[in-house]
Amino acid sequence: MSLPLPDTGAQPAGTLPDAALSAPLLLGVVLGYFALLLGVAWWTGRRSDNASFFVGNKSSHWLLVAFGMIGTSLSGVTFISVPGMVAGGQFAYLQVIAGQLAGYALVAFVLMPLYYRSEVSSIYTLLGLRLGGSAQRTGAGFFILSRTLGATARLYLVVRVLQDMVLERMGLPFWLSAAVVLLMILLYTMEGGVKTIVWTDTLQTAGMLGGLALCVGLLLHQLGLGLAEGWRALDAAGLTRVVVHDTASAGFWGKQLLAGAAIAVAMTGLDQEMMQKNISVRRLADAQKNMMLMAAITAVVVALFLFLGGLLTLFARQHGVAASGDRLFPTIVLQYLPAWVQLVFLLALISALFPSADGAITALTSSTCLDLLGLMRRSDLDEAAKARIRRRVHLGYAGVFLLLTLAFRWLDDPSMVTLILKLAGYTYGPLLGLFAFAIVGGRELRRHAAPVVALAAPALCWLIDLSQASLFGAYRFGLELLLLNAAFTFAGLWAASRRKGPDAMA
Repeated sequence: MSLPLPDTGAQPAGTLPDAALSAPLLLGVVLGYFALLLGVAWWTGRRSDNASFFVGNKSSHWLLVAFGMIGTSLSGVTFISVPGMVAGGQFAYLQVIAGQLAGYALVAFVLMPLYYRSEVSSIYTLLGLRLGGSAQRTGAGFFILSRTLGATARLYLVVRVLQDMVLERMGLPFWLSAAVVLLMILLYTMEGGVKTIVWTDTLQTAGMLGGLALCVGLLLHQLGLGLAEGWRALDAAGLTRVVVHDTASAGFWGKQLLAGAAIAVAMTGLDQEMMQKNISVRRLADAQKNMMLMAAITAVVVALFLFLGGLLTLFARQHGVAASGDRLFPTIVLQYLPAWVQLVFLLALISALFPSADGAITALTSSTCLDLLGLMRRSDLDEAAKARIRRRVHLGYAGVFLLLTLAFRWLDDPSMVTLILKLAGYTYGPLLGLFAFAIVGGRELRRHAAPVVALAAPALCWLIDLSQASLFGAYRFGLELLLLNAAFTFAGLWAASRRKGPDAMA
């Protein structure tokens, strides 16, 4: 499905402007960018082994990890969806970001010391050490579900835009476009794993941020505004509201702050993709510096994306652009801005795409091999056999990503960032409850209780979500559904546990 292109009178509706860059040129830029990633992958993966793939031999530089994680945490969804949110929600998303800053501090100074003391390659090993193998497999299973759904939603959004900008004009079907993108990612992550993506994510984050800055500068120029004048124009247009005071609203500031903290803890501190990069840093103190620097820069970058969204909304109002939500930014780039901006937009977009997709496939492979298959504990396999299994798992996840990306084609939610956060409330909630119980519970979990409770909690939340109007009147759950899910999980685990005896598991 192509982007809806407005009729401006200058050209027929549904056609690209005469000044549009040719699809082969844009495709050549994508392939050149990919060749650069392959070069980085070859350089970093020349002497890679299983330890390099899973934890980068614990030799990653903290500053590189911090910068690269910005691209991973933001992704193409932020690049497209966050600017599209401003017309309806103004700057209220900053309430979530403020909560995330507190959440990142909890990750850095509570969770990360536990991971380093336990010397884990997969963070779900901590659940195994404290609650048993069933809890470890449950945690890994929910991470795999969470990251697979979230990453494929992000992947779909960016591939859809690439399809509309370039590939559909060349007659390529959507399924082939998605397959080619996944093949590109496979080629540069297959051997190096974490060791490679620490470097490629750094390169790609730089591309995304450079594109963001150029787009902001160009829109200010197009609107005839300076930076301060741009902010005053947004304020005059009623687009700068940050704090929502309505306690019944899903966007109420108190709920958003708590939800932001929970999202940061769950989607970063309890996420193997994010934490495997942190634990690839040799020293805990450096990993903590990495986390807090990433948190601060991410907050600034999201604020700049919201500012960009405000400028796009002003531009749309002035020029009668009908597109909204996730389609606003691409439509303005394709139809109303100079042709060279398409090149900047495309480079920034693929720079935003690859860090979230490559890290997700690598982390899913790591968690499956370490937590579910126990690959590194198997003495009956040599390093070559373990590497063969790892590669097969890696290929398998690429196939799953392709199938789910095609499935999202039919869903096509108007705001993918909202959908992703909604999914996270259901899938990361059990992880948050499991880790909270493992850290503070001090109790022995009954056999096989973890998967039962972890499945029951989101099911109960789903029933409550469906019945909000009858149960709570005007009150509406927002992102705090994640906290409710975690609380149900914690309570269920407590009910299914007993005080540790002298012979209980440590």
